[in-house]
Amino acid sequence: MTEKLTNVTIPEEVILNKIYFIRGQKVMLDKDLAELYGVKPIRLREQVKRNIKRFPEKFMIHLTEKEVELMLSQNAIPSKKLLGGYLPYAFTKYGVLMLANILKSERAINTSIYIIEVFVKLRELVLTNKDILLKLEQLEKKLSNHDEEIELIFDTLKELIKPQNKELTKIGYKLPEKK
Repeated sequence: MTEKLTNVTIPEEVILNKIYFIRGQKVMLDKDLAELYGVKPIRLREQVKRNIKRFPEKFMIHLTEKEVELMLSQNAIPSKKLLGGYLPYAFTKYGVLMLANILKSERAINTSIYIIEVFVKLRELVLTNKDILLKLEQLEKKLSNHDEEIELIFDTLKELIKPQNKELTKIGYKLPEKK
């Protein structure tokens, strides 16, 4: 990490709590980014509108009314007013970095780099969990095969241990019967 980044004192948890999963992507809302960058949300949106060509769909999503309603219900956001009272922009990690380029403040640059690092850690965490889940699934398959094999062994043992109800024929020398 560079020396400049040590000036960023935002706890990772704060950033993680501001990352949402929308349209299959991890994104951050414009109002949250404006707060982190130390600018007013309206100024951030103005800069985005002036530089709209820098924000393709891979970088930024303009949320629909339905998505905002879903966010309000699922994320315990009490009202649209807390989202700015409008349909917010949501920025992917690429959009977060592009915002630093158009805002051009030292804080925006340092904060963007820090946010990207958090996105990368989050991705690594997800990939690590996927590996663990895959290994658990493989182990579970092995164990389920073992269960069937162990059950077969126990069934065979039960058959061998079961008392035989047949009358046993005696072996050895037989005396002739007397008449």
